[in-house]
Amino acid sequence: MRRLSRRALVATLPVLAGVMPAHGQGPGAVPYPAAPITLVVPFSAGGAADIAARLLVLHVQRHLPNPRATLLVKNRTGASGAVGTQFVAKAKPDGQTLLLARVASSAILPATDPRTPYTWDEFSMLGLLEETPFVLCVRADSPWETLRDLITALREQPGRIPFATTGPATLLDLGVRHLFSTAGLPIDAGFAVPFRGGGDAVAGLLDGRVQFLGTNLSDALPALRDGRMRGLVIGTNERLRILPAIATAREAEVPGLTGVTGWSALFGPPALEDEAQRSWVTALAALRDDQSWQDGVRGAGGIPRLLTPEETRAYLRGQVAFYRDLGRRLGLI
Repeated sequence: MRRLSRRALVATLPVLAGVMPAHGQGPGAVPYPAAPITLVVPFSAGGAADIAARLLVLHVQRHLPNPRATLLVKNRTGASGAVGTQFVAKAKPDGQTLLLARVASSAILPATDPRTPYTWDEFSMLGLLEETPFVLCVRADSPWETLRDLITALREQPGRIPFATTGPATLLDLGVRHLFSTAGLPIDAGFAVPFRGGGDAVAGLLDGRVQFLGTNLSDALPALRDGRMRGLVIGTNERLRILPAIATAREAEVPGLTGVTGWSALFGPPALEDEAQRSWVTALAALRDDQSWQDGVRGAGGIPRLLTPEETRAYLRGQVAFYRDLGRRLGLI
């Protein structure tokens, strides 16, 4: 079967996801959701968060009480994801506005920046969806064949080699600086170049604006698969079947990199109404047996990991503690 390109996937999913609600029934007879739902993505279109959101609305729709509901993806970007996340924090708790939560905006920012306009635990957590390994990449024509090669170059040219970042409290930035520290380099060993999102950062590497980047595997997977980029290390304990040539964190002698991972979760505003919460918890549980959603997540570079609301809250608590400690060790707090 021919594999869809990321561009084709992004273009197709909104059309497939937007199904008209049921007609011919009285207002009280239409089950939740009777009105369109907006799923807010706090990062730019085409990146890992956006793909995760569009895969979710495409496949979860049939598991809702009203399987003909309209689910819309809305990208609200800015401030390392804080703009979109804050929008949902202030939304009505009627179940019509939800958040595709990400590690940067829902864990790293609250853990490292006291100016964050929301707390990590004020949201109605509906469930973790998937995790995405962190991968460090260079262009295919780069002279650096291994992580050791890149580290040597960074030592020889301190602060001069450009790398991509999406903001000071995002995975792309913190993950790379964590790698610097783990390798015995100062956290400013490279020159940070800002981009709006992971997809833009990958484009910046491919067109030569930066010389390396660390990002979610979802962002990098298309260019790694077609040979335009080369992975130097991936934050997993075992090599991935889909990219067997990339060394693991342990093999590259940076085992601490396994603690850095991207993830997606579904959140609602604080005090989400009971009917909406029950409906979404049930729908997400059904994804455990939904092979098409799981295949879609894996095909985009993710690893399905569905957690209950209680498990998700415990997971987030651990993530916030990890990044708060990491921020302190890196001197960022």
